[in-house]
Amino acid sequence: MLTRFDIKEIVYGNLNLPVIDVRTPAEFEKGHIPGAVNIPLFTNEERAHVGTVYKQQSKEKAIELGYKYVNPKLNDYIEQSKKAAPKKKAIVHCWRGGMRSQSFADHLNKNGFNTGIIEGGYKAFRRVVLDDFPDNLNLKVLGGYTGSGKTPVLLKMKEQGHQVLDLEGIANHKGSAFGSIGCKPQPTPEQFENNLFWEFKELDCSKPIWLEDESSNIGHVAIQRKLFLQMREANLFFLDIPKEQRAKHLIDDYDVEHLEPLANAINRISKRLGGEKTKKALEYLENHDFFNVAILCLDYYDKYYYKGMMKRDSEKIIIVKHQSVDLDKIIKSLV
Repeated sequence: MLTRFDIKEIVYGNLNLPVIDVRTPAEFEKGHIPGAVNIPLFTNEERAHVGTVYKQQSKEKAIELGYKYVNPKLNDYIEQSKKAAPKKKAIVHCWRGGMRSQSFADHLNKNGFNTGIIEGGYKAFRRVVLDDFPDNLNLKVLGGYTGSGKTPVLLKMKEQGHQVLDLEGIANHKGSAFGSIGCKPQPTPEQFENNLFWEFKELDCSKPIWLEDESSNIGHVAIQRKLFLQMREANLFFLDIPKEQRAKHLIDDYDVEHLEPLANAINRISKRLGGEKTKKALEYLENHDFFNVAILCLDYYDKYYYKGMMKRDSEKIIIVKHQSVDLDKIIKSLV
């Protein structure tokens, strides 16, 4: 008899067992439980073929085809599972806790493992992600024009023991046309939600949580609506730092060795930057005059950010003035 775990035991409990996701690589890539290991029962193509046979012929024929695909890989499943769960204890799941996870877990248990399955599978996890996102958070939002060092400030605050949620780090994007430069590929929108929820569940939501001011989208992922609405209602600590100092900080922050990604980003904002400024920015870039490239781009981003800030309640905007991007001084003034 397989042990069946409620999803909340996995999310909020202290089981500390490896989680094996037996769905296809495509399903796993779209979204998975953070930390889970993918050992697919079927490849993407095999899963599609089994599904077609199920619809066009019968359940029995689909199961028969499934065994033909699975049987040659039984030993490999054991070897991969040993790597994922060296102590031979694990939790297995598929989409709904059905035949895929039950068959896989039975196979492991017959080969010396102690394995259970998640009741409701990954679908149950997604329900928790969407339903359990916390309300009434004690948020402190750090804002400021582009180049103010908001992310480095937050990361250093986290090192010092403050509760910090690094939205751009979770999104693998710096939140502008230049935001993907130097970053790993972004997660899918669904996986971003999963990762964001997973970070939040480790925080004490009654205590202050610092995070960066963002628009509703960071690259191609969207901030969970319940969180975004709370961010818009929270106090905004706005870093007011001279443009020249911010331009210098941007040069240090971005990879200026490779010009093509920078040129592509400038071209993406060309309509709003204007033809003449775009042309100048590209000329400065070609001449490796990164300071003036930054100054021109900041003209656009400062106006864009100011417009967004004006939509906030002015009584909730706290201006924090500094003459340079000095992380220690900024943090001291914030806390």
